Amino acid sequence: MAFLWILSCLAFIGAAHGCGRPAISPIVTGYSRIVNGEEAVPHSWPWQASLQDWSGFHFCGGSLINENWVVTAAHCNVRTSHYVILGEHDRNSNAENIQVLNVGQVFKHPQYNSYTINNDILLIKLATPAQLNTRVSPVCVAETTDNFAGGMMCMTSGWGLTHHANANTPALLQQAALPLLTNANCSSYWGSNITDLMICAGASGASSCMGDSGGPLVCQKDGAWTLVGIVSWGSSTCSTSMPGVYARVTKLRAWMDQTIAAN
Repeated sequence: MAFLWILSCLAFIGAAHGCGRPAISPIVTGYSRIVNGEEAVPHSWPWQASLQDWSGFHFCGGSLINENWVVTAAHCNVRTSHYVILGEHDRNSNAENIQVLNVGQVFKHPQYNSYTINNDILLIKLATPAQLNTRVSPVCVAETTDNFAGGMMCMTSGWGLTHHANANTPALLQQAALPLLTNANCSSYWGSNITDLMICAGASGASSCMGDSGGPLVCQKDGAWTLVGIVSWGSSTCSTSMPGVYARVTKLRAWMDQTIAAN
């Protein structure tokens, strides 16, 4: 019975559905920054979601993991009155064929701690399924047993601030290539704030910043982009010489599977 349950979970979040393979290929230079940003190839990160309030204000990012579910950070405090925008690149354009989806249900990790920022993950069940197409498709999700080693180059994307003092987030989706750090290395910057529920990336001239929260940190596994981290916290000035901290998906995958299977 357990085996069938596992199979049903894998059907919910699974590589069987062509996840992590954008129809429009990203161009990864390896030297990009979200702070001092580099624009992404439009629609080349087709799982990227913008979480917005009633006024159209973008407050967090997210990642589409299948047609019914988006994952983001618990600290984004998503409510059912918010909206999930898919298929967007230029937030100032009215010409894009975006999907504006209602939030059906919100599942914040029950052990999320706003002081330690442990378990910084939240699942959004969409009120209606996303329509998958060349501009909207899911990312693969790291397995519990996966190991993504320090030094591996990965990518993050979002509409977060390109400088911590800027008044407004950029209109165009930005991307940055970042190396993963081991947690031991990351602790040399952040001390005991780093737990095994976190993974760090950056300190290499690029950084996530405010507004990127909840968005994806993806690494390539078997040729498919795989969600390894969820933008969580970091330097208050988005310093590019300090690593950003991400919720570690391998440690949270079991909770994701259980939550999706039960709902």
